[in-house]
Amino acid sequence: MEGAESRSGASSSIVAEWSLAFWTLCSVLLPVLITLWCSLQRSRRQVLIRDIFRKSKHDWHYTDLFGQPSYCCVCAQHILQGAFCNCCGLRVSEGCLKKADQLFLCKEIMMRSNSGAHSSMPHHWIRGNVPLCSCCMICKQQCGTQPKLCDYRCVWCQYTVHDECMMDCLKTEECTFGEFRDLIIPPYYLSIINQMRKDKRTNYEKVVPYCRKHWMPVIILANTRSGNNMGETLLGEFKILLNPVQVFDLSKIAPAKALQLCTLLPCNAVRVLVCGGDGTVGWVLDAIDEMKIKGQEHYIPQVAILPLGTGNDLSNTLGWGAGYAGEVPVEQILQNVMEADGIKLDRWKIQVTNKGYYNLRKPKVFTMNNYFSIGPDALMALNFHAHREKTPSLFSSRIINKAVYFFYGTKDCLVQECKDLNKKVELELDGERIKLPNLEGIIVLNIGYWGGGCRLWEGMGDEPYPLARHDDGLLEVVGVHGSFHCAQIQVKLANPVRLGQAHTVRLILKSSKMPMQVDGEPWAQGPCTVTITHKTHALMLYHLGEQTDDEASSMSEQDHVREQTDEDV
Repeated sequence: MEGAESRSGASSSIVAEWSLAFWTLCSVLLPVLITLWCSLQRSRRQVLIRDIFRKSKHDWHYTDLFGQPSYCCVCAQHILQGAFCNCCGLRVSEGCLKKADQLFLCKEIMMRSNSGAHSSMPHHWIRGNVPLCSCCMICKQQCGTQPKLCDYRCVWCQYTVHDECMMDCLKTEECTFGEFRDLIIPPYYLSIINQMRKDKRTNYEKVVPYCRKHWMPVIILANTRSGNNMGETLLGEFKILLNPVQVFDLSKIAPAKALQLCTLLPCNAVRVLVCGGDGTVGWVLDAIDEMKIKGQEHYIPQVAILPLGTGNDLSNTLGWGAGYAGEVPVEQILQNVMEADGIKLDRWKIQVTNKGYYNLRKPKVFTMNNYFSIGPDALMALNFHAHREKTPSLFSSRIINKAVYFFYGTKDCLVQECKDLNKKVELELDGERIKLPNLEGIIVLNIGYWGGGCRLWEGMGDEPYPLARHDDGLLEVVGVHGSFHCAQIQVKLANPVRLGQAHTVRLILKSSKMPMQVDGEPWAQGPCTVTITHKTHALMLYHLGEQTDDEASSMSEQDHVREQTDEDV
C-alpha cells in the first residue's frame, strides 16, 4: 500500500510539473505568437496601403496622429490616424482608403477636356475638415464649428460654404482661384499650352489674356534635406494652395529640370521661391545660368528665398530673414512673394589654380554668391562638414548645427591652427599688392551679412566706411585675428581689419595647406593661386519686411547712395 501511494504521489508530482511547464510555455509562446500575428497583419496592411498610394492619382501620406480634429470623408467617423492627400486635403481612415481613392478626384493639374474657350473652370468642392476660422462665402459666418463631417471647401480658391448654404449654382459656378489667383497656373492654361505644342506653336503670350493681366506664376523649389527638415511639410502646404505641378522636391528632381516649366509660361513673368539654405539657392542659380547658356534668357525667373538652412546670410541680406521655423503662415509667405521687388545680385567666378611645374590638373572653378574665406571660419566649416558626413542624422536642427559651430570655434581659439596667415599668403586687390598685418583669416564678401547674421564690413558701425552692396560689382575684403576675434565682431565688440574693396581679387597661398570655403562649402587646399572675377548678375526678389534699427539705417544710407549715383549719372 505504501509503495502504491508513493508511486501515485510521484506520478501526480510529475503531472503537476509537466502541467506547470506546459502553462509556462503557453504564457511565453502566446504573446510571441500574438505579436507575430499582429506584425504579419500590419505588414500586409502596409503593403496594401503602399500599393494604393503607388497607383493613386492622389498624393496620399499616412499619419499616426492628425494635427487637428478630423473626420473620414467616406464614413464620416472621427479619426485620429489615417491617410491624407497633400494636394486636395482629403482625410480618410485606413479602412476607407481604397473606397475614397475611387470616389473622389484629386486636383487636376491639366484639364482633360479640350472643348470650350478654356478661360474658366468650376469649383472643385471637398466636404469636411475645413480650415479652422474659415468663413462661409455666402453668409460670412464661421465654418467647421460642428463636431462632425460638415461644410465644403474648394481645393482651388479655398473658399468654404456651409452645408445649408451650398446651392446647385455653386457647384457649377466659375472658380476665381481666390487670393492667389496671380500665382496659380490654372489647369486650363496647361491644356491650351499642350494643344499649342502639338500644333507646333510657341506664341504662349497670347494665352495670358485668358488668365490675368498681372499674372506672375510662382514655382516652388523645396529642399527637404535642408536645415530643420521643414521642407516636407512646406511641400504639402504649397500643393494645397497652388497647382501641384508648380511644386517640386529638389531631393527627387534637379532644379535644371524643374525650371523648364518656365519655358511654358510668359516671358519675364515667373517667380521662383527656393525653400532651403544658401547652398540650395546657389544650386538653383547655377541652373538658371544653364538656361542662359541654352538661349532661354527670356524665361529667366526672379528668385525669392524661404530660409531653411543654418546660416541663411543671403536670405538675410535680401530681407527674407535669418531662418524659418513655421512662425509665418504659408499664405503670408506667398503674399510676400507677390509684393517683393526685383533686385540684382552679383555672382563671382573663383578659379583655384594649384602650384607646381608638373601640375596637369584643370583649375577648380566655383561660383560665389555670398563670400570666400581662408582661415578660422573655413576651418570651422570644414570640421562641421566632416562631422555631418559621418553622422548626418544628428544635424537635423538649426540649434544643434550652431552649437557644433560654436564648439569648433572654441577649440580653434585654443589651438590656433591658422596663425601667421599673413606670412603664408599674398593678397592683390585690382592688381595692387596689399601689405597684410598679423592675421589668421581673410574673408572676401559679396553680401552684407556673414557668419549667420553679422554685418561684417560695417563692424560696430563707429567708423565711416562705405556700406557693402550686393549689386555694385565690388567685393569687400577683410581680415580677422582668429576665432575669438570673429566672435567679438558678431556681438559688435570689435571691428574687422578692413583691407579694401576691389573688382578683382587675387590671393596666392605660398606654402602649407589651409582650409578654404566658398558659400559654406569647405575644403583643404595646398599651395595655389585664387582669382576672383565678376561672372554675371542674378535676378532676385527683395522683401522689405520688419527690420531692426541697424538694418533700417543701413538701408536708408544705401538708398541715399543709390540716389546720389543716379543723379551723377
